[in-house]
Amino acid sequence: MRNFFLCFLLITVCSCKKQNGNKSISIVLPSTSQSIDEIVQDTLVHEPVKKNTLMPFDGLADTTFVRLADFSNDFAYDMRYATENNFLKAKVYDCAECYTRVKTAKALIQANKTFLHKGVKIKFFDCYRPNSVQYKMWEIVPNPQYVANPVKGSIHNKGGAVDITLVDLEGKELDMGTDFDFFGKRAYHDNMDLPEEILANRRLLKETMEAHGFWSIRTEWWHYNLSAASNDKVANFKWDCND
Repeated sequence: MRNFFLCFLLITVCSCKKQNGNKSISIVLPSTSQSIDEIVQDTLVHEPVKKNTLMPFDGLADTTFVRLADFSNDFAYDMRYATENNFLKAKVYDCAECYTRVKTAKALIQANKTFLHKGVKIKFFDCYRPNSVQYKMWEIVPNPQYVANPVKGSIHNKGGAVDITLVDLEGKELDMGTDFDFFGKRAYHDNMDLPEEILANRRLLKETMEAHGFWSIRTEWWHYNLSAASNDKVANFKWDCND
């Protein structure tokens, strides 16, 4: 009887699946690799009410995902991965949106207020990136020098990283020396062999962002991570596209 029970238990553990409608949830052993379906699905997403007035952050947890344009009109956008104008030469977003977690959005708005006092403002190339998109990028360029391994994920996947530049109040980009996603020494922060105007523009961007809790990557003048977001979970929340 004891042997029969052990045999039955072994068969049950090996083949167990729980049916949930048309979706089956399989037991995954700790030693197996993490699949895209197992990446954290963040359900705390603030859905904006369609209206013309900007929304407050009242009552929203710092880890909630929000659409930045619903909280400020003072940013510019050129979401490159929703186009083919990027180093991948491929469109990997279904539509152009800039989402971050609330704490990142708050820090960006405060940083932008400082920039506005100096006659410039932030322009976004990329914001929160779903982990499923990270997998798409990895399929196109499977090189950790250019694309973070999606199994580990990046701070973009956590809602705490942005790729940005500065524009004047008429929308003209400041000269940063290279385009976004230029992978070469000319894009390095420590490359001082550049005209003073470029160095001054990069210094303005870097020093202001750092003063508001962000840190930079040595090889990419455009990339900034919010320090407080480093330990957040990788997410695979996907926004809706409205035609």
